[in-house]
Amino acid sequence: MTRPGLERVRGIYVLADDDPRWKHGVRAQLEGALAGGASAVQLRLKQTPDGAALALARWAAARAREAGALLVVNDRFDLALLAGAGGVHLGQDDLAPEVLPAEARERLLVGLSTHTPEQLAASVGRPIDYVAFGPVFATGSKRSEYSARGLPALRAAAAAAGRPLVAIGGVSADNAAQVRLAGAAAAAVISAVAAAPDPAEATRYLRARFAESPPGSR
Repeated sequence: MTRPGLERVRGIYVLADDDPRWKHGVRAQLEGALAGGASAVQLRLKQTPDGAALALARWAAARAREAGALLVVNDRFDLALLAGAGGVHLGQDDLAPEVLPAEARERLLVGLSTHTPEQLAASVGRPIDYVAFGPVFATGSKRSEYSARGLPALRAAAAAAGRPLVAIGGVSADNAAQVRLAGAAAAAVISAVAAAPDPAEATRYLRARFAESPPGSR
């Protein structure tokens, strides 16, 4: 049976990032993503102190519920629980999904980042609900020790994942449809929204492009 909220891991999945280089702050990124119809929004708070992060996460969880979207907190299951978020997203070097407290596992969807076929294969059978795979394309939005994987690797990952897969890394309006056709349930974006003149309009455009069939795809 599908876990509640997992149906929202589809379409455009926006990471609202607190890096000060972005044109818009986290609140504006999140408001724009929700106004533009993002199905899921992940809070990526690497530079925000804990007290401010909790206040921001509680506000974001309430806004996501009002919009019918899923709010995911990056790295921090404790923050996700306290804020009333719908999920937590873990990296390869974060706390292992297997050691999450029972309350966290019951209340939160759990996502896991993967970057290689080996990491993806190792994720099968673990107590997670969806996987992210990437970087698919070259990206400057976040540092990564991994090179761009490309669409053939994404296609293989989506076929092997056994659960919804979120493509991340260099996803833009120009390649969003290719990502969907490769088998991704969702396309995760950072700079395509955070650096856009209008985050809401950028999200709406990404949604439309994700749903398209590129020329020659049939």
